[in-house]
Amino acid sequence: MTDALASVADLPGVADAVADARKAVDRLLGHRILRRRSADVSTESALRGARASAVLEGASVTLDELRTTEHPTDPAVQGALRVSAELGSLSETWRQAPRQVLARLHVLAAADAVDAGPLGRPREAGTGVEDVLGLPAPPSPEEVAGRLDMLSELLVAPTKAPAIVTAAVVHGELLTLRPFGWGDGIVARAAQRLTLIARGLDPKSLTAPETGHLELSEQYAEAIRGYAAGTPEGVAAWVRHCAAATAAAARDSQAICEALMRG
Repeated sequence: MTDALASVADLPGVADAVADARKAVDRLLGHRILRRRSADVSTESALRGARASAVLEGASVTLDELRTTEHPTDPAVQGALRVSAELGSLSETWRQAPRQVLARLHVLAAADAVDAGPLGRPREAGTGVEDVLGLPAPPSPEEVAGRLDMLSELLVAPTKAPAIVTAAVVHGELLTLRPFGWGDGIVARAAQRLTLIARGLDPKSLTAPETGHLELSEQYAEAIRGYAAGTPEGVAAWVRHCAAATAAAARDSQAICEALMRG
């Protein structure tokens, strides 16, 4: 069987970008504060990741507002917070039944924005699709179903591809497919982070790639449009972007560690 993910890892510039991101994550994982306060770093990272994902979905919210507002009203903020809170419990199922987890992520992301019937179900013909990234027209429901099956097969099959590459492909496919119609960006970014957890790059979820995508937001939309075009150059640029976002997220978590050290 062809290792399609490993083929993506061989695209120009990907190996170097992945190596740089891996170094940044390893540097974070070696921080001495994590010996006793890794849970605090994970909690702060989860909050920052939720906020970043909501902003990328079009919400306007600050970290201070999230810390002081018990019940935010923006559905994207509510959804991102619920998704972030549940990620840790989904990693084992993600390894074995990714379609099941995607459905759960959508239920969490869209509970305040979508009627109960469509929650967790791939969109049907005629369903409106939110697009905050200027992507081409979304694929048909039939194409979505086929590509979700292919993605699930890729995720449960053995691969030599690094976790960062696999996570980037997961994120890129879900953003391109927009399988549910609302909250797809929140689901896609969560799936990237979940892949990094499940594949052992960041098992304690200390980094939030969402924060990296927000930091590099000017490149985010352009990069995913390149991925959606399906060219080798576009796919490579997207994976390099995701690697850069992961490295940026590791540096952000490093700053959290330093702040905890200072008290």
